[in-house]
Amino acid sequence: MEERLGIAGSGAIACGLAATAARNGEVLLWARSADSAKRAHAAISRNSEKLLGGEVDPDRVKIVTELDGLDSATFLIEAVVEHQGMKAEILAELGELSKHAEPNAILATTTSSLSISELAQASGHPERFVGFHPFNPVPRMKLIELAFPPEATDETRARARELADRIGKTPVQVPDSPGFVVNRLLFPYLFGAVRLIEETGMPARDVDTCMRLGAGHPMGPLALLDLVGLDVAKAIGETIGAPVPPRVEQLIAEDALGRKSGRGFHAY
Repeated sequence: MEERLGIAGSGAIACGLAATAARNGEVLLWARSADSAKRAHAAISRNSEKLLGGEVDPDRVKIVTELDGLDSATFLIEAVVEHQGMKAEILAELGELSKHAEPNAILATTTSSLSISELAQASGHPERFVGFHPFNPVPRMKLIELAFPPEATDETRARARELADRIGKTPVQVPDSPGFVVNRLLFPYLFGAVRLIEETGMPARDVDTCMRLGAGHPMGPLALLDLVGLDVAKAIGETIGAPVPPRVEQLIAEDALGRKSGRGFHAY
């Protein structure tokens, strides 16, 4: 079926996903306030211009500031901050909304590390729930990790895969375990790079250069932490049981969160 996508959230993942999906038709996006809506529109415009070559009209993303403005969506994706309580609250509201507006709407979360089964229960509809985890920047990154609760129906599983295909991504089903596959393997490596500079005093740029030129990585580990956001990285590390290095804690205390704040391991 032709899904109509509704996204609850206005951060980097939400806006990147909205811009990507808008190539195929109108997308609904919920922002908490008029200011958040303005920032989201600007982010979607940047995504379209810089990452999608201007091929997407940003006005294909209709931004609303009331959650029930998503009531015509057939596939509802929660994409708020990586916090169990906040995600559970929004998903419960989306679950109620789906009963009255689109009774067969799929409910999804973009969580990168939290329990899919627990969030599915919070939604009230685990039979039509999926973990739908894209990667930042969404327009460029091809993978979608799909994690299902045990109750998910065959229809839910098929529609999730079909949506990923339709927006040009490669879906891979992963286990419902902390960090799924990518983050479970990635963050111990990223934090290992932080410990290396703590122990040796090497400049972050030199560590990143070594891994780019010596290992063929498109981005060094410390630059990647800055892109993810150090506060988000800390939350993921705590969820998957990867000890967070002191240098990360120190930078967070200084509000040096990476690209989004203008400074992290590198200056922007």
